[in-house]
Parts: sequence; structure tokens; C-alpha cells
Amino acid sequence: MDTPRQLAVLLLPPCSMFGIGCLTEPFAQANRLSGKKLYQLSFYTWDGEPLPLSGGMAFPVSGALREATSFEQLFVLSEGVASFADSGLFTSELVRLAPRVTLLGGVHAGAWWLARAGVLDGYRAAIHWQDYPRFADRFPNVVASQRVFELDRDRFSCGGALAVLDGALALIGRDHGAELVESVAAALCAERVRGSEEKQRVPLLARVGERQPKLTEAVMLMEANIEEPLTTDEIAQFTGQSRRQLERMFKQHLDVPPSRYYLQLRLERARAMLRNTGKSVVQIGLLCGFSSGPHFSTVYRSHFGIAPREERFANETKPADAE
Repeated sequence: MDTPRQLAVLLLPPCSMFGIGCLTEPFAQANRLSGKKLYQLSFYTWDGEPLPLSGGMAFPVSGALREATSFEQLFVLSEGVASFADSGLFTSELVRLAPRVTLLGGVHAGAWWLARAGVLDGYRAAIHWQDYPRFADRFPNVVASQRVFELDRDRFSCGGALAVLDGALALIGRDHGAELVESVAAALCAERVRGSEEKQRVPLLARVGERQPKLTEAVMLMEANIEEPLTTDEIAQFTGQSRRQLERMFKQHLDVPPSRYYLQLRLERARAMLRNTGKSVVQIGLLCGFSSGPHFSTVYRSHFGIAPREERFANETKPADAE
């Protein structure tokens, strides 16, 4: 890429500096670490006025969207599910711009605006888990998902917050490869880079409610003890209940026994490490509480239908823009 890729970001209220930074900072770091101007970002609002942020500051912009002259990719960024009143002109503008850009993105709640304009019909769109039911009901022609982000042909979407960071890293990887992505992630202190195939993690409280503090405590114990797993009896003891009570609680609210849920947590952690670290299969197995490499491989294949080495190979050889 000899000239910078021109990215336009349309800011619609409400927005925060954090929300904007999750999208833009990875591109800024890519420029810095590569020593090249890989990306040029320009910011716009609908009326060309500076955007009031949630923290009280005003974010300066280059002007109104209709004044933008040349950009390859357009991202619509908003952190709230906005009212669509009086949005006819804006909808028409999105319809006009959609075929003229190589990528049209909805960031945070920006996908709602794209869907309202009809430019997401027939595309997959990642929607924040809290908004997913409403979005799926309102826009049946969009294939709504609860993945971290979606990169579907010439459309991009992400559910919000740190998912935006993952999505931006994926776009950088598609343009410039995994090595630069790893450097950018390290500069941002990102523990790992999530792929588009990963689902958003719905908080346990959202699934079982606040009336199950012992269940939440048990799961937190599991998550904090991946390398040296606790026994079911130990978890029951630490949470102040009998083993039978613990098993009944997991079965009632999560539909699995505690041992199975714990195993799933460890295997999910192992899969993330296979995809995002250079540690050996044996090392990963030990770090996730498995006694040996063969034992880890057997359990992993039984759960995911693929061996750990095959998982890593498939991830390494997958094209950057593969779905």
C-alpha cells in the first residue's frame, strides 16, 4: 500500500472518547509501529459541528459528511441506539455512499443506522448482546449475530466497547498481516486478539440474575483456577454449600453439572491460546489444567471435533479475509 488508506468516521451522538479511541487507536499505532502512514483518518458529523462527548468535551471534526470528498472506507460510530426520527436525508446519504466505498462499517450502535437505511440487508451484523433481541426483531432482513465483530464482504460491524478494538485489529491484519497486528496488540496491552468467529461473552448475571450469588461466586472461582483446577467438593466448600446443592444449582441455571462447565471454561481458554499465542500444545494443555499433552488432545478433539494442532494450523492458514 503506497498511499494511506483513507478512512472516514461519521460520529453520531452519543459518543465518548473511549468509544472513538477503540476504533482509531489501533490504526494510529499501526502507523507508528510500521514507520509509515498506512491509514489516514478523517472525522465528520452530520451537520459539520464539533461533537459533544459524554465527558463534556467537544470533539473537533473536518466538517459535514456531505462535504467529504474522497475516502475508501466509511465507519458510522454511535454508542447509543438512537431515535430514527427525521433520519430520511441521512438514510438517503448512506444509500448513496454504500456502493462507492470499499467497506461500510457500523461501530458500536452504528449498525442500527446502516440497517435503518437498508444497506445491511442480506449481510451479517454483530450486535451487542443487550440489543440483539430488539435488533433482530426490528430488522429481519439482516442476519444479526452475537459475535465479537462481523466482516462480511464489504460490510463491517462490531458489538461495542472492546469488540471494536478486535475488529480494528482484524482490518489491520487483512491489510498488513499478523505480525503488525501482534505488535499493535502488544502496544495496546491487549491480552489477546479475538477473531470474528468468537461470540460475545454474555455476563453470567445477565443469564441467571442477581439472585444467584453463589453461582456467580462458583464460576469466578473456576475462572481464577484454570491451571490448577479445583475439585467440585472444594468449590462447594468455598461457596458454603454441599456438593449436591452446587450440582443442583448448576443444572437448574446452566443446564450442565459444575465439572462439565469447568471443563468448557478450560477448553475455551485453551482454544484462545492456540489461536493467539505461540506456546506449544503441551504448554497450553498444562496451563489449562490438563495433566499431559495426549490427555489434552483427546479431550480437546472430543469437545471441538478437531485436534489442538489442527486448530492451530487451520487458524494460521486461514486467509485474512476469510469468513
